[in-house]
Amino acid sequence: MAEVTWLGHAAFKIEMGGKTVLIDPWLDGNPASPVKASEIDRADIVYVTHDHGDHLGDAVNICKRTNATFVSTFELGNYAGESGVKDVVGLNIGGCAEVKGVKLYMVQAFHTCLRGAPTGVVVEAGSKRVYHAGDTGLFGDMKLIGQLYKLDLALLPIGGYYTMGALEAAEAVRLLKPKAVVPMHYKTFPVLAQSAEEFIKKVKRRAPKVRVAVLNPGESYRF
Repeated sequence: MAEVTWLGHAAFKIEMGGKTVLIDPWLDGNPASPVKASEIDRADIVYVTHDHGDHLGDAVNICKRTNATFVSTFELGNYAGESGVKDVVGLNIGGCAEVKGVKLYMVQAFHTCLRGAPTGVVVEAGSKRVYHAGDTGLFGDMKLIGQLYKLDLALLPIGGYYTMGALEAAEAVRLLKPKAVVPMHYKTFPVLAQSAEEFIKKVKRRAPKVRVAVLNPGESYRF
C-alpha cells in the first residue's frame, strides 16, 4: 500500500516502501497548506523540482531538522549543501538515484528557474510508481515517461498561467496513461484556475479510463 497526501499547491508527502518522501514542501507561507514546516517530524527524502520559492519552500530547513536527504539538480543540490544540508544528492535530467531504497528518476519539465533546470520526478518504491511533473507546460515526450515507467499515479499542474491549464493537462493524462491522476498547482493564487472541474471534464473525454482523484489539502490517495 502506498499513500500520497496533498499539502497544497505542488507540495506532497509520499509514503511508499516504508519511507516518507516530500516533494516541493512549500508549507510556511502557503495559504493552502494544512501543516507548518515545524510540524514535519519525519522525512527520509526531500525532492525539489526547481528553485522557485513556491517549490523550494521549506526544503532546506526540513532537511536540516529531520536529516532527510535533499535531492534535486546538481546546481540546486550545491545550494542546499552551502545552506547547511549535510546529505545531498545532486543529479541531472535522465539520471536515477537510489536513496534509502527509493528510486528517483529525474525527468524534464518545461519551465524556468535560476539554478540548474526545472525537473519532474518519478518516485519508485517496491512495485509502485508516482510521477510528479513539477511546474511544466505540455510536451510530447510525456508519452515516453508513461511508456517507460507504467505509472500508478501522476501529479499534474492544472492551474494555467505559470503551467499547463486544464486542456493541456488533460492531454498530458492521455499521453502518460497513469492509472490515476491528482491535479495540483491550482487555487493557490488568483491568476490560477480556482477549480478542477474543467480538468475533470476534459480528462473524461481524452482519457476516460484514468481515474481523477481530486484532493483537498491534507487529504490522501491510497493505492
